[in-house]
Amino acid sequence: MQNRMTLHAWTSISDILRYRSEATPSQTAFTFFIDAKQEVHVSYAELDHKARVIAGLLQMLDASGKRVLLVYPPGPEYIFAFFGCLYAGASAVPIYPPRANSSLNRLNTIVNDAEPSLVLTNRNICSLIEKMVSRYHELTRLKWIASDEADDTFAYSWLGRKHKAEDVAFIQYTSGSTTTPRGVLLSHANLLNNIQRITQFFGLSEKDRGVIWLPPYHDMGLIGGVLTPICVGFPVHLMAPVDFLKRPYLWLKIISEKQATCSGGPNFAYEMCLDKITQEQKKQLDLSSWTLAFNGAEPVKWHTIERFSEAFASCGFQKQAFYPCYGLAESTLMVSGIDRQQGPVACTVSKKMLNQHKVENVAPDHPDACIIVSSGLSSSDQEILIVNPETLAPCKEDEIGEIWIKSPSVAQGYWNNQSLSSQTFEAYESAQGRGPYLRTGDLGFMQDGHLYVTGRMKHVLIIRGRNYYAHDIEYTVQHSHEAFRVGAGAAFAVEMEGEERLVIVQEVDRMFRKKIIPIELITGIRQAIADEHGLEVYAVVLLKPGSIPKTSSGKIQHHICRDQFLNGMLKAIDGGQWINI
Repeated sequence: MQNRMTLHAWTSISDILRYRSEATPSQTAFTFFIDAKQEVHVSYAELDHKARVIAGLLQMLDASGKRVLLVYPPGPEYIFAFFGCLYAGASAVPIYPPRANSSLNRLNTIVNDAEPSLVLTNRNICSLIEKMVSRYHELTRLKWIASDEADDTFAYSWLGRKHKAEDVAFIQYTSGSTTTPRGVLLSHANLLNNIQRITQFFGLSEKDRGVIWLPPYHDMGLIGGVLTPICVGFPVHLMAPVDFLKRPYLWLKIISEKQATCSGGPNFAYEMCLDKITQEQKKQLDLSSWTLAFNGAEPVKWHTIERFSEAFASCGFQKQAFYPCYGLAESTLMVSGIDRQQGPVACTVSKKMLNQHKVENVAPDHPDACIIVSSGLSSSDQEILIVNPETLAPCKEDEIGEIWIKSPSVAQGYWNNQSLSSQTFEAYESAQGRGPYLRTGDLGFMQDGHLYVTGRMKHVLIIRGRNYYAHDIEYTVQHSHEAFRVGAGAAFAVEMEGEERLVIVQEVDRMFRKKIIPIELITGIRQAIADEHGLEVYAVVLLKPGSIPKTSSGKIQHHICRDQFLNGMLKAIDGGQWINI
């Protein structure tokens, strides 16, 4: 049986699925929870058959070698279609499906950029789109195919094809949390290299069991949650992101019931569990099997690690299980991680010096102490370089700079954007001219071989000549009052009278909406930011529940928040807007 030590022997993901469908046809590939209740089990044989049906259909439609948009809700149909594209030699372009009465702007933007030959979806979304596309001419010109209506006989007309390692497997559009979504070109070689890295860092084997609620349209949900289990050969239980967001308890309940070993998500997911899961619900949980709780996709908070470990210790959860890691779509998925048995690592630095892009280690009880969580170590086939983003010179050990990466996992570039691809994927440092490197746009430093990520370049606020990390300010706001939703706020700067001013937008939790006095919360925010960061706030907007702009993977879209603030389009609660005039 192929295992985690021999993934490099394959040339494509589809070859691995074909092998598993022949070697262990009845073994469960994944189980999907519908409404977190009904279980749909899919074996390797069924996944292979469904993929061949769709591949045969795509070949009949002359889609091989072309781009195919995948517009499905989370579920088996999406995974069938993804592998169908791989089997047919078409480049899948996964996208989050539109909701009734929602805007089609993101879908329209990606259609304009990707120029797909057709769209694969199901009959329900086809019906929905027909009612919504009148204002989007590009969408009306596309051929929409409901794959759930495809005849099984297409499986027998499918002509298998041999992939080259450098062939584009699919196009992963970035979340759009900081800018317009960009299509990242990922080859089969990129995928296999990164899955090998995930497997080795995580210490995965066929004995593991996964639970994943992350959106399958993005790197962590698709590559980490679907492709990696199939390559390694362990079963994974999948649930829709909306089920987690509505009831975080369901996530931990499935981990408990299935005695899963591997699961995780961004830092906000653990915060939501802390906020929403009751003491009575905790009594129903057994998390002792959960030995790998990965935490990535946004800054990892030591405070969250400690609080979650303490809160769920009675359920058998151990702090040692926490696994902070770092990655991005442009490097397929994973960049750095720790040994599975090591547990989380952190260092304590001066917050004042951190704001000056300097690293100064201090004692934990220092009045200016700030705990930064390690995102782990690099792999042997990868180089991580910390570079001054302005001079392009490598940083000294005590300097914070942009994280640059050279690795077989680094993607081929952005689809249909050579200029931006060159800027992002072909960087050379100025000291010795080494390169090319991927410029991540993330800031950090290296210490004792560990990578510490401090924030995004575009999320660094420069106010009166000083640097402030937006996520630090957002953390202060969200923990200044229990009425604020964690992971549902944004801090950004706007220029007023030639000076950068701080703006805070923050959602109020639904259960507190009728109990609060807005001006008291606003005053509390201003005081907390003044005390913690020494900053004056220009404006505060308290938002209605569920109204802050987010990507489909749950990241705050800071640039859209800023635009909506400037254009007066934010959905504030009554009396929830204050501006220092």
